[in-house]
Amino acid sequence: MPTLRHLAESDRFADVLRVFLALAGITAWCTWHGPAEAIVPALLGAIACALAETDDAWRGRLRGLVVTLVCFTLAALAVKATIGTPVAFAMVLPVGTFLLVMLGAASGRYATIATATLILAVYTMIASDAAGAAGAEGTLALVAGAAWYGVLSMLWSALAPQRALRHALARLFESLATLIDAKAAQFEPVHGLDHDALALTFSRRNQGTVQALTEARIALIDRIGRRQPRGRAASMLAMFFVAQDIQERITSSHYPYDELTTALYHSDLMFRFGRLLRLQAQACRERADAIRRVGPLRSIALPRAALEDLRQAVAFHQRTQPADEALDDALVALLRNMESLQALIEDEGSLREDSDIALQGNEPSSFADAMRRVRLRLNRRSMHFRHAMRLSIGMLGGYLIMLALHPLHGYWILLTTLFVSQPGYGATRRRFIQRIIGTTAGLVIGWALLRALPGGDWRLPVLVASGAAFFAFRLRRYALATGVITLFVLLCFDRVGAGYDAIGPRLLDTLLGAFVAAVVIRYVLPDWRVRRLDDLVADALLAYSRYLERIAAQYTHGRADDLPYRIARRDAHAAQAMVAGNVTELLAEPGHAAAKGEHALRLLTALQAGLSYLSTLGTHREALAPDDATAVEATAHRVAVSFAALAEHLHAGTPAPFLGTPELEVGTALRSLAPGDIRRLVDRQCLLLVRVHDRIAGLARG
Repeated sequence: MPTLRHLAESDRFADVLRVFLALAGITAWCTWHGPAEAIVPALLGAIACALAETDDAWRGRLRGLVVTLVCFTLAALAVKATIGTPVAFAMVLPVGTFLLVMLGAASGRYATIATATLILAVYTMIASDAAGAAGAEGTLALVAGAAWYGVLSMLWSALAPQRALRHALARLFESLATLIDAKAAQFEPVHGLDHDALALTFSRRNQGTVQALTEARIALIDRIGRRQPRGRAASMLAMFFVAQDIQERITSSHYPYDELTTALYHSDLMFRFGRLLRLQAQACRERADAIRRVGPLRSIALPRAALEDLRQAVAFHQRTQPADEALDDALVALLRNMESLQALIEDEGSLREDSDIALQGNEPSSFADAMRRVRLRLNRRSMHFRHAMRLSIGMLGGYLIMLALHPLHGYWILLTTLFVSQPGYGATRRRFIQRIIGTTAGLVIGWALLRALPGGDWRLPVLVASGAAFFAFRLRRYALATGVITLFVLLCFDRVGAGYDAIGPRLLDTLLGAFVAAVVIRYVLPDWRVRRLDDLVADALLAYSRYLERIAAQYTHGRADDLPYRIARRDAHAAQAMVAGNVTELLAEPGHAAAKGEHALRLLTALQAGLSYLSTLGTHREALAPDDATAVEATAHRVAVSFAALAEHLHAGTPAPFLGTPELEVGTALRSLAPGDIRRLVDRQCLLLVRVHDRIAGLARG
């Protein structure tokens, strides 16, 4: 059936099924063979281990499982050893929280394990609360439940080694589809269109694409490593490189869109460009579906036909309209880009023998490297450091409130504080609302189930299903996920005869924990007191400078997507995405002045324009004649140096000079070139980059 097949091919299906089998196995074993009192800590241990899981191959999962179990055991033992002594526990809790959060600065894998370890530490308290004891049996059951899930996950990965990679690539092409749709919106032939708003939307979509590229790259590195890929692995690596090229082409901009709309207002060219892009976006979604189901790409005749119509329309426009060298050059280059984009979308994925297939990993190369990364973030401006301080103080504050109100059954305060506290103010505010709504709904539904239906083992399937449902909803519908996990914990308490007794305290604890999280994000090292958007903009400009230097070199030697070029391109996109995320958080913060928000948005749109012009240069790389290549490299080097100098001024907080004279020099070069010369494209894009430089310099002064 199509519905069942679609469900089986979804991203979350395997994760949910794996959690369901793990929880069902624990429930069945403890009910029929094991001690009944071990069921609650074992279930909580399995859930904590599932939260620590990463999309690694089985070898990576084995290494991660060993580290996870060691961290879980140490955390559970520390809790058990100190939970009976409030003073000792109040000292261990914030210190342990700070160390674990800072450990996450080493890499994403460490961050996932550290967060899950914190969750398990609180689960240890809850399990002790539910069981009414704090013996070694509870700790053993927690670790055993985590180990059971870890072994199941490792075996699952060994039996389906490419599944996680396929889903990562599918998500990447879906992200590209949304990015192309955002680009198509910029081709609307409408006067008065807010192109800055469209550019901001495009920037946020590109931020998601950068994240999807990172996830796919990590999955590829884990499965391929330093080996020469063969068969399906080689095809997937080739598709990853195709996706990188698509991103570069779709982020390019050959002409300011507001000026393009004005120049082509009485033509249907803008409509045709937009229609072709939307069809290509749909083709990317078809590609994502084909990757998931390991099948061929369905027919994409519509984009091909639309591309042919566009070719004819551009040719007709050039024959019938007065010559406009800048516009004609832009249309020709834009059409070439669309043709290349179409070819990339149709590419089935194959590696050339001379391709540089090296990928740069994110994981630390050694323990010393991991500690070096952590030390770099041990400063007040670091996001990790601020979050670690806020969370550790929040956990301590929650514990003190718990001691003051109901010291024996208040650990839900700590769990709520842990889940609600996020690195950014906006994310914390969203979690605050979602957590309260979800917990309230889960308690109401749990109360209704306990009242309406008799007790007994019939509740065990509901317990297992609610735990699995949490993993189905936690990434996209957090309020619903909170509701089902609340039901899960309520049924856990019911297993030891405390179901009704848990309802009132759990709701109060949720409100108190959310209140603690709101207070610490607002008053403990708040981001808006240490934020310097100019520093992030400067980092982006430095990345742009390196990217431009790499692009210019390829006009001398010819197109080559080697590792240094791909790293420079990725760093430029990642730096711009960092600014976009920072601006999003800034706009969600309390009390920011409207002028400050407007200033941040203008900086972001200027950076997005600069990245678009750089991407245009990247899409049209080709070897030029020696004299032309020398001139192009000199012009690009001058602009790259100017970007780096502007970055230094932003870091220092000093006014930066405008580049009026270099702009005139580029304009003179443009007039001296014959129409259609590739140098016209390069020099025109450099001229646009100069304007971006001066725009950012002006915003920095204002």
